[in-house]
Amino acid sequence: MKRARLPLLAVLPLTVVSLVVAVPFVAGDHPVRWESGSLVPHLVLGDEDTERPGTSPAEGTGPGTSAQDPVGTAKVDKVWKEGMPQWGIQLYWEDNPEHSLEYVEKQARLHSDYLVGLHANSVSVSFPFFTGHRGSTQISRGDKTPTPERLARVLGIFHQAGLRTTVRPLMDETSLDTKAGGWRGNIEPTDRDAWFDSYGTFLTPYLKEAETSRAATFVIGTELNSMEGDPRWDALVGDAEKLFGGEVAYDANWDAYVRGPVTMPVNHLGVDAYFPVEVDDDASVETLVDGWNTWLDKKATGKLPKITIAEAGIGAMDGAYHAPGDFYTKRAVNPRVQANWYTAVCQVVRERQMRGVYWWSIYFDDDPNTKPDDAIASRLDFAGRPLTEKAITSCFTSDYAGPGADAAS
Repeated sequence: MKRARLPLLAVLPLTVVSLVVAVPFVAGDHPVRWESGSLVPHLVLGDEDTERPGTSPAEGTGPGTSAQDPVGTAKVDKVWKEGMPQWGIQLYWEDNPEHSLEYVEKQARLHSDYLVGLHANSVSVSFPFFTGHRGSTQISRGDKTPTPERLARVLGIFHQAGLRTTVRPLMDETSLDTKAGGWRGNIEPTDRDAWFDSYGTFLTPYLKEAETSRAATFVIGTELNSMEGDPRWDALVGDAEKLFGGEVAYDANWDAYVRGPVTMPVNHLGVDAYFPVEVDDDASVETLVDGWNTWLDKKATGKLPKITIAEAGIGAMDGAYHAPGDFYTKRAVNPRVQANWYTAVCQVVRERQMRGVYWWSIYFDDDPNTKPDDAIASRLDFAGRPLTEKAITSCFTSDYAGPGADAAS
């Protein structure tokens, strides 16, 4: 049986194409790359951007602006740069190891598009880590703690959209007997040397991944009132700065912030701001602004260009102004209460020239485009509440230019 011959005119172009594709693969500088967990290759036609988000040399050349980004990922209006306000959302991620990487990426793209639709330029990924009782010296991952590798995939998708990213491990309180008053702010490890050693061991792979993934900020601790000022932080933060070249921050609880100096050896201080304001549900935005300023003035009057509101939120319900941080009570739904609070907080951020605000929060497994089911949802949920979304968009599209690079540094 005769073998069919391939015409010479077909062989020549096939050979050329093979060389073009094969040689770069052998040389290690190939334009087509597969990444772990991806079903399709990633085409790289030029040098990949190695800058951190918000530090690109010119608008339109940083993360989130490449023509090779996956179809369907919306891009921020303007990539964040030093001195601009951080208009952001706290995304809380309790991972489920049974969820596939494809599911995780799908959810990340869903949230990325939603944030861009609100005109956000920043996102903070908060996720739980675990301890035992209040006196425990051990810190560990749990089933709900995303691995550094899965975190990297989520950060990568946010970078494709041009979002400034923050990595924020947050101590889970389920083992601290919250009904008896236990919370992350009053832990008392029986051996602080052991606690700091354990905490550093837990943080190390996440610091490395934050560096590799070009995150802008790593929050070394959040609301750990009883641990603030401990001299052991110096060594822990020093080790973190060897692994992570971005901003190392600490987020203080609002009560600790106004009570006195928060002594932490970090680059930046954020505030989880749930200041109670004793006013009626029909209080004006200006009245709420006055209430916030009364609290802030306990610490410092005037401009606050070095402070970021790391968390702000409130329930969309009656009576919420008296306890904005009440995550559990479910009174009658009142969307106007929540929307006015968001408007007031944004006004405070602008008038006092703060670094920005991150709204608490969206849960990773939720669809932010759907209305909350108020029979089961937290009243603090804002995604899917049109009045609050309008307030957020108005805030994020305001003419506030930020505190400026000199003031914010």
